Amino acid sequence: MKRILSGMRPTGKLHIGHYVGALENWVALQDEFENYHLIADYHVLTTGLDMSNVYNDTIEMMIDWIAVGLDPEKSPMFRQSKIKQHAELHLIFSMLISVDRLQRNPTLKDQIRDLNIENLSYGHLGYPVLQAADILLYKGNYVPVGEDQLPHIEITREIARRFNSNFGEVFPEPEPKLTHFPRLAGLDGNAKMSKSLGNTILLSDDLEAIKQKIRKAVTDPLKVRKGDPGRPEVCVIYSYHKKFNPADVPEISTNCQSGALGCVDCKTRCTNKIYEYLAPTLECRKELEAKPEYILDCLRSGEEKALQIATDTMNEVHEKMKIG
Repeated sequence: MKRILSGMRPTGKLHIGHYVGALENWVALQDEFENYHLIADYHVLTTGLDMSNVYNDTIEMMIDWIAVGLDPEKSPMFRQSKIKQHAELHLIFSMLISVDRLQRNPTLKDQIRDLNIENLSYGHLGYPVLQAADILLYKGNYVPVGEDQLPHIEITREIARRFNSNFGEVFPEPEPKLTHFPRLAGLDGNAKMSKSLGNTILLSDDLEAIKQKIRKAVTDPLKVRKGDPGRPEVCVIYSYHKKFNPADVPEISTNCQSGALGCVDCKTRCTNKIYEYLAPTLECRKELEAKPEYILDCLRSGEEKALQIATDTMNEVHEKMKIG
């Protein structure tokens, strides 16, 4: 069976952008592939040195993962920092790529702009190399990603080729698996939903929280009042309808353009559909919050499985490099 490696930085509770851009895809793939899911706690250091909340954020993220349908038995979950082979393989891979190549990474440029980073660290510049180690340590054949992560997969492929060419065949060249709905715009109209930008709807938000957030969401600036013709293609709420209320999209589009549907009514319908969509996740989340030992058991089990694969891979790396 082909293997998938995917993961996220532990930033606490997840939002619907995470679900649409990644989690939905992960759940769908776990019956078709051998899935491993990385909690990328080392990657937290690329944008800040405060690690005090990482453990709690890890638990919150795992609860969301399981609540949306990931099965820990089928999809082992583990912390990057507990598998020391990640750091070793990252060190080896860092010798196989130039600084100039890493500086051309468009995703890095976007992060520097979005997070207003003035002094780029060595570790942040090289985080795609650590990502390559994360993926290739488990010999991932596929990596489920959003379109913004495609440059990282290409770097991973380049590193795999370079290692295999220099030392002998060990690593596959992983292929990206894009989601069908790869990006969800933020409530503020920003092209990406992001907690750092404060424009998200959390998977754990109840009906009232969703209602308040949707009420403030941006819409077509030219549609001031009901009766004004609207432009659905520029409206964040319409993009949410396309995901969470697809059956009504033709009617909403027609009535928005004609002015028959006002923004207040449109937002109310959107709120109800998102809540309806998230209700099973919210219920499951409450059950999981009451079972902290179960979450820890899932983590320990996942780390045991990941360690075995990582150990086998590094034994093969050492043999090929003639250093062990």
